[in-house]
Amino acid sequence: MFRKIKNIFGKKNAAPPVPPVFGPVEFIAAGLGNPGRGYENNRHNAGFMAVDYIARQLGFAVKQSKFKALCGESMVAGKRVLFLKPSTFMNKSGESIRDAMAFYKVPIERLVVFCDDTALDIGKMRIRKKGSDGGQKGLRSIINQTGRDDFTRIRIGVGAKPHPEMDLADWVLSNFTTQEKEKLRQMLENSMGALELIVGGDTDAAMNRYN
Repeated sequence: MFRKIKNIFGKKNAAPPVPPVFGPVEFIAAGLGNPGRGYENNRHNAGFMAVDYIARQLGFAVKQSKFKALCGESMVAGKRVLFLKPSTFMNKSGESIRDAMAFYKVPIERLVVFCDDTALDIGKMRIRKKGSDGGQKGLRSIINQTGRDDFTRIRIGVGAKPHPEMDLADWVLSNFTTQEKEKLRQMLENSMGALELIVGGDTDAAMNRYN
């Protein structure tokens, strides 16, 4: 049975049959954001948008409630990947991710995190194998909860705040404009390509191609 799903760009697509998964969970791909309808088009939810986009393309749903998150699974580059959207709100994202890693015994090197970045223009992406949180509170929570910073993060540009005096929280909790969504669409496509390379064992190629 097919059902209609509505994406962030306002279009309805027929959901394809859910593809089979097999083998142990080898990677976790977590998108960062805030739960709830009121936040879904916020800049801060770019990580959620990336996971939702990949789910639509691969034909699986991210709707199972587990690890204080919404979860879904799919095969990527021949490996079983658990996709997570933490329901803890951005500042406590690490709690959900820590629990999922412990349950599946996934090492930190096989964690991939999608998040927003106000230091990057919309349409830009930056992939790093490790590093500080750079002021991103979801990344900070992951580092605090795991005690490690050597996980791959895919930062998606959401643009800098338009006025220096504007509060950063107000900016990241604002919605993308229609014009910005067109640029964001390409980044979501690139997010999927980057994930395939990373899971396939070639993070350097992903960095060279998409940074």
